[in-house]
Amino acid sequence: MQDKIIKDVPEVDKVLGKAGRASTATDNAPISMIETIILLKPKTEWRVGITKKDIVNELDAKLQIPGVVNGWTQPIINRINMLATGIRTDVEVKVYGQNLDSIYSLSQRVKKSLENIPGVRDLYVDPITGGKYLTVDINRDALGRYGLTVDDVNIIVESAIGGSPIGQTIEGRQRFSIGVRLGQDYRNSIENLKRIPLKTPALGNVPLSTVANIYFEDGPPMITSENAMLRGAVLFNVRDRDLGTTVSEAIEKLNAEMGVLPNGYYLEWSGQYENLIRGKQTLLYVLPIVLLIIFISLYLAFKSIREAFLSLITVPFALIGGAYLVYFYGVNLSVAVAVGFIALFGIAVETGVVMVIYLNDAMQQLVKLKGNSRETISNEELKEYVVAGAAKRLRPKIMTVCVSLFGLIPVLWSTGVGSDVMLPIVLPMIGGVLTSSTHILLVTPLIFLMAKEYELKKLGKIEVYETKH
Repeated sequence: MQDKIIKDVPEVDKVLGKAGRASTATDNAPISMIETIILLKPKTEWRVGITKKDIVNELDAKLQIPGVVNGWTQPIINRINMLATGIRTDVEVKVYGQNLDSIYSLSQRVKKSLENIPGVRDLYVDPITGGKYLTVDINRDALGRYGLTVDDVNIIVESAIGGSPIGQTIEGRQRFSIGVRLGQDYRNSIENLKRIPLKTPALGNVPLSTVANIYFEDGPPMITSENAMLRGAVLFNVRDRDLGTTVSEAIEKLNAEMGVLPNGYYLEWSGQYENLIRGKQTLLYVLPIVLLIIFISLYLAFKSIREAFLSLITVPFALIGGAYLVYFYGVNLSVAVAVGFIALFGIAVETGVVMVIYLNDAMQQLVKLKGNSRETISNEELKEYVVAGAAKRLRPKIMTVCVSLFGLIPVLWSTGVGSDVMLPIVLPMIGGVLTSSTHILLVTPLIFLMAKEYELKKLGKIEVYETKH
């Protein structure tokens, strides 16, 4: 029925369902996990104007099943999340404690607090109860009357219901265990299980129900523990909002509404939020180091702290354009965006260095001309040569900017594999290159002129250049 509903969407090609988990220790999916893998048709066959987000919303509206919460994700990132953080959504609130019922109660309170937070989607509590267990409660007084032991009952229950191994079969290089148990018709109900015969030493065969009570009882479908403590979980994805702001608001709301938890119980945030925190901590070290390396490189190139700062001042202007373009595209701040800004800083400084080198070359020509004739350099001559240095080398500076833009702009409308990862990296670089190039072409020559005028007024219009050259 579910497959038929999904296939009614024109963009869906194939549907594959999976229930449970693989019989291997490398699969950390819970037993109750049900996955439906949907393969879409090529985008050329989609309806006009429809996007992947529209398809997900349409499917989510059609697949609302009572008691079941849909969590939409990609197959690979789902497995990566599960392997890296142990969960299958973007964020998880882990609830630690000593009693499963108390953990489940706290998890329900956490879920209720998170329901109305913007950006929180696919919210649900990892089930702690709901499993069915067959209990065989042995009556020890009855065992004594019939001359039986607990081991006698356990052996019968194990071999009749669970199956006991009796040997192995070898097929090529593979070996398979052979087990024997009662047929399906003799163990498919509690009434049939009660009639399983037990052989007594003196009274012949008696049914199992004479020495044990057999019944089903509720229990956890899967007991999860971490750091030697029982653990429950509240899981959710973040949509249409950045991860950091959403989790920060959720933490504030939980702290205000949950109050002080009972002794031995506490909450812990996990999932992609852990990666975000680690990324922020790394960037706190990386960004200053990047700027320091850029400044040292500039100083070694110009042998002047003033001109190194003159080139480094292009970084804030690049930051402005990158931030605006990221905002207009609606991309949330992430580690990928931060990487794009770091790359942008290098491009902006590179084009700024080209401008300063040409301006210094024009100044050297002026100094050489006036230094030989021992004439005073006037402000008009200084402006003339600065303008000449900025204008006559306009072509290589624009070429440097265009090479970066021509290589990055096609990513804006790319739709292939990996385009969703490249877009957050490229957006800051494109916006920053535009604003930084404007600053470099128009503002940098002006700042350079002001710096040289100040230098001449302070040390004399001729002596400073006679000393250097």
